[in-house]
This record gives sequence, C-alpha cells and structure tokens, in this order.
Amino acid sequence: MPVVLAIQKAWPETRITWITSKAEHSLLKGLAGVEFVVYDKKTGLKGMRQIWQQLRGIEFDVLLHMQAALRASLLSVGINAKVKLGFDRARAKDWQWLFTNHKIPSRTNSHVVEGFYDFLQVLGIAPDNPQEMQWQLPISTDAEQEALSKCDFERYVLISPCSSQRARNFRNWTIEGYVAVVQHLYQEYGITAVITGGNRDIEHQYAREICDQAGTPVLNLVANTSLQGLVALIKNAELVIAPDSGPVHFSNAVGTPVVGLFATSNVQRTGPYLWQDWVVDRYPQAVEQFMQKQVSDLSWGQRVRHPQAMEVITTEDVINKIDRLIKYL
Repeated sequence: MPVVLAIQKAWPETRITWITSKAEHSLLKGLAGVEFVVYDKKTGLKGMRQIWQQLRGIEFDVLLHMQAALRASLLSVGINAKVKLGFDRARAKDWQWLFTNHKIPSRTNSHVVEGFYDFLQVLGIAPDNPQEMQWQLPISTDAEQEALSKCDFERYVLISPCSSQRARNFRNWTIEGYVAVVQHLYQEYGITAVITGGNRDIEHQYAREICDQAGTPVLNLVANTSLQGLVALIKNAELVIAPDSGPVHFSNAVGTPVVGLFATSNVQRTGPYLWQDWVVDRYPQAVEQFMQKQVSDLSWGQRVRHPQAMEVITTEDVINKIDRLIKYL
C-alpha cells in the first residue's frame, strides 16, 4: 500500500495494475486509481493462464515483484514487462532472484516494511526514511456502517487472540492471560473488550472461554465481520491487542495504537512497524529458554517452534504495556 500511494503521488498519470488474491482483494477493493486482477490460488496453473490471457498485449514498464513466494514468481513468467524488479539475493525467498532482471539494494537484518521501501528507492520516489511512508487502507461506507451496527461502544479495545493456522505456528497467547487483560481493562478504565477472529474452532473456543471467564461485558464478534468491517472496527478502537498476525498490521495501517504479543517471532522483522516500542517482546527470552541460544546466533527472522513459547509472556507484561500506552495516549 505505501508503494502504491507513493507512485500515485509522484506519478499521478501512471497506470497501476495490482495482481492479488481473493482475500486481499476484499481488503483492498475501493482503492482509487488501481486496476485489480484477482488470482484464485485454488485454480493453480489454470488460473495463471487466465491472467496471462487477460493481460496479453500489455507491456508494462515495470513489474514490482514484491511477493517472495514461488507461486507469485511462476505467475510473473507470463507478464510482459521491460523491468522485473525483485528482492536482493538474500531476501529473494523461493528462488525469486531467478525470475527478475533487476534487484533492490541489499539490506541486512531489516524489517519486512523496509524491503518495500527499498522498491521506492530504486524508483527514485522514496521518502527520507521508511517511517515516513503513508498507509491509507480503503474503508468503504458499507464497512463503516457494518462496524457501527455491530459495535456502538464509545470506547473499546479490540482483541484478536489467535494468529493464522500454519504448521508449527505457535503464536497464540494463553486464554487465562486474555481473561485477566479483559478484566483489567473494564475494572480500571471502564473499557469493554471486543473479540474478533476467523471461523476456526480454536478462535471460537478462545472467544467463548474469554467471555465465560471474564465476568465483565465482552462483545464476541468472532467470524462475524467482513475483512473491511474488521479494519473499520480496528480504526475506531482505542487500541488493539493481538499476537503476530494480520490485525497488528491493519492497526499500523490505519493509525490505531497496538500492543503486539511477540515471543516466537522477531519484532524487528515482523512487528507492527510504527508501534514496535509498544510490543510485548519476549522473543529473546523464548530463544534462550527453548533453543538454548541467543538471538544473535539465529538466522534473521528465525522463529521459535515450541508450543509453550508464548507462555513466556506474563499477564503483568501485557497489563504494564497497556497501562503505559493508555497514559501515553
């Protein structure tokens, strides 16, 4: 998003075509000045061929290959572009470097966001530093109305307790911890918690048990929002609490304060970029306890793959960060 906005500002006459998947398109639709081409991952090579046919006869000046995944690289093969700009060799995962003819400059131990900033540097339209990049996720009137119809609290904290489902992806904090946080928010500040998430069993379980155990008002909106509706809820929230997952980055993109809960992944690589100082960061402790190493011994961004790693984060850690942030705001 910051790259697209920067291009539109610097070169307002530029035609921008954005190839994205179905879920991401539901988040981005409504963005002015962009032609979206939607790829359904389930269609595989057949879907790629359909996109190649759709774009046949168009020669792009530049293809910004900003998704370092093999599927995206295969899709790029059938796109006619003079320049195919991708990541430097170190960051070009899944052999992406084989599919591009120009690379962004190398940067070691960088945040993911800084990789996108480096594309703007090559284009010559980067701001002075990455933190000056602009995010403006489109939020439709329908999404705003959806959020208001489901949550009309004047003040609330949005909690998205679960991360996405992946193999050995141990990024969820404890239900007991969330219960204590919900109670603290209501008893100390009179702020109600709103629980959000997808339609997986574990997310329903988390929401149900938090509601049952908290003994305070809690609004359960798990599997009850659209993606843009979720972003609207995040935009209107006092703050957001979540592990390393989409909502921490949505919060970053709409300017909502966020307390990220990180123990299995490196904040300096994937934390909410503008709110890294407010993350509960127990990654170094988890690395030492479960891997018997120091962060400096690991490859950049290496995860802690242990089911108990998030338990390194204490309730006091989270409440202290919340208290400081609320006073700061």
